[in-house]
Amino acid sequence: MFFVYILFSLKDNKLYIGFTNNLKNRIQKHSNGYIKSTKNRRPLKLIYLETYLIEDDAKQRELYLKGGKGHKELKIQLYLTLKKYKYKHL
Repeated sequence: MFFVYILFSLKDNKLYIGFTNNLKNRIQKHSNGYIKSTKNRRPLKLIYLETYLIEDDAKQRELYLKGGKGHKELKIQLYLTLKKYKYKHL
């Protein structure tokens, strides 16, 4: 299984979008500061998750969500969650 996930930084109120084949391990690495891009943005909260059978599908979805149109749709889909956590770019 492959996962596309979204973390919310409780420090800077921004999102991190990633993909992995071992969600538990990856989240633990983020939480412990082993991931360079989120090390200084902790604490982080997992706010969204999608599961895929095929790695390329997960990679494509991750890239789409990181892009303009995908990011915009994500904000609509997660509006109430992002509002609750005071996301900066609503």
